[in-house]
Amino acid sequence: MTIKKVLVANRGEIARRVFRTCRDLGIETVAVFSDADAGMPFVAEADLSVRLPGSAPSETYLRGDLVIEAARRSGADAIHPGYGFLSENADFAREVEKAGLTWIGPSPESIDQMGSKIRAKEIMAAAGVPILSVDVSNVSDADLPLLVKASAGGGGRGMRVVERLADLEGELEKARAEAASAFGDGTVFVEPYLPRARHVEVQVLADTHGTTWAVGDRDCSIQRRHQKVVEEAPAPNLSETARTTLHTAARAAAEAVDYRGAGTVEFLVDGDRVFFLEMNTRLQVEHPVTELVHGIDLVAAQILIAEGKPLEGEVREPQGHAVEVRLYAEDPSDDWAPQTGTIRAFEFPDTVRVDSAVEVGSTVGIHYDAMIAKVIAHGPDRTTAIRALVDALRRARIHGVTTNRSALRQILEAPQVQDADLWTSMLEEHGDQWLKATAIDPLAPVAAALAEATVAAASSPVLGRIPAGYRNVPSQPLSREYEGLEPVQYRHEGGRLVVDGITVVSIDAGAGPVQVLLEADGVTRRYTVALREDGADVDGPEGSVSLTAVPRFVDPADVVAEGSLLAPMPAAVTDVKVAEGDRVSKGDAVIVLEAMKMQHTISAPTDGVVSGLAVSVGQQVEAGAVLAVIEEEAE
Repeated sequence: MTIKKVLVANRGEIARRVFRTCRDLGIETVAVFSDADAGMPFVAEADLSVRLPGSAPSETYLRGDLVIEAARRSGADAIHPGYGFLSENADFAREVEKAGLTWIGPSPESIDQMGSKIRAKEIMAAAGVPILSVDVSNVSDADLPLLVKASAGGGGRGMRVVERLADLEGELEKARAEAASAFGDGTVFVEPYLPRARHVEVQVLADTHGTTWAVGDRDCSIQRRHQKVVEEAPAPNLSETARTTLHTAARAAAEAVDYRGAGTVEFLVDGDRVFFLEMNTRLQVEHPVTELVHGIDLVAAQILIAEGKPLEGEVREPQGHAVEVRLYAEDPSDDWAPQTGTIRAFEFPDTVRVDSAVEVGSTVGIHYDAMIAKVIAHGPDRTTAIRALVDALRRARIHGVTTNRSALRQILEAPQVQDADLWTSMLEEHGDQWLKATAIDPLAPVAAALAEATVAAASSPVLGRIPAGYRNVPSQPLSREYEGLEPVQYRHEGGRLVVDGITVVSIDAGAGPVQVLLEADGVTRRYTVALREDGADVDGPEGSVSLTAVPRFVDPADVVAEGSLLAPMPAAVTDVKVAEGDRVSKGDAVIVLEAMKMQHTISAPTDGVVSGLAVSVGQQVEAGAVLAVIEEEAE
């Protein structure tokens, strides 16, 4: 059987990733897309596309019936689920096969067996794979800390760490509610929590002819809120005992459920001890690091297996080292809140692989996960790969949406990460030390102000004949202020713009962004400045920064009442905890918002009274919208 046309039941970077391999194999491609995704790159890159009316996942990408109908209408003969959404939905896989389509994934029976983490542990124990377990009805202080987990899902949802037995029941209830909301199944279980253990996984491939491969291992220990941040292959500093146990156990796990296709078996590693966590019956987000070190196209292997062909040859030994970071539209300085916006610049050096969901002009909205790209570096050794990745993040041009790029650089440069001393709670324990607010290059706003002055003068039919920054009575310098920064002061002398303490080497305002060359302390630095109506995007030797100009005159209509709580992002209101007239204390929950599949609680900044309430449950709000007003009580 030969696959001729593949529909990808997914979106963003994984859809683009599957399309890329399909093009290499000469296979036609079909995209399905929601209204919110109509202008995204993956839609344009497919040969055919089918609209799924609506924007929320529940009415689009999670509607298996609509996806199968799209395959029928487009003439697709196979469906690749990517990851997330329907990728581990056994009922969907059955419906795909029932419709006469090829399912590029494991059998529905395998998905069922591994879909429940509780059932998966039972199967693994029977197969001789070591597991972690605890009897929740008979726990004691000696069992602490504990980890509550959702049986039907992943990504950190429904997961709670319990440090005190008195908190167990409450955390179980919270986990059940979150699991039910995220996965439609509120079943949870409890296992010992090993805060100093590592999270290591093994990539498996299995065909329908009895061959099962363990395609190396990956370390995914660097996590935030149980979601992976950095992944690398091979897992560094593993003992040979642990590595052998991992690969043997992973093959046993796959064979225990008669697995086919690509999958990942995840483990906790504590020294030489290895414990089964779960099996993901799909491709993983971090699969590129395995591809780079083992020289294999895992998507091509998935398609080959789905066509009934055997795995041939042997798994290639790892060549060098690969490290991946997940680039998110989020603000680490604001409790990692998801961010939205339109991408104005998105460019990385060609020294790294970038699997991206976006390009210039793409809009990052509120409906889907905040990850916009994966950036992967491959080198002859771990040190070289990390150095290349840090450098690529520094030199990348990203504007239009706030990202976690600076935080990723700081994590990669942390001493423990450099030394490969890794464990799952390291970010919780050391994040405050590693993740410092990144100071803006002091010359970046200078470059922006000078570029703006130069372009303004050159573009004006009147001022074009007058030198930039010229004043008839030069008693005071000109000034330009950007939000959060000291004003930049400059003046005109002898036909040139001058800034005290800085030599303005040149300003080239030709076609495209303005090139500004500045010298300070004997060092010359080059800046590329793209001007906007409300500020400037600046790229320099220390990285990128987007500056927002402070208006010289403020519209009174833009001033909000003191004590106003503002929406930090476009979002949906999911809960209103107060009513007008209620007294609140500092830190009390006031409004709960949901954006990019995450909930965000807006809390009272001070003790006071709710004097105004501007929203209700179900309402969509824009960034900066007033949600409520807390009037501080006089002492």
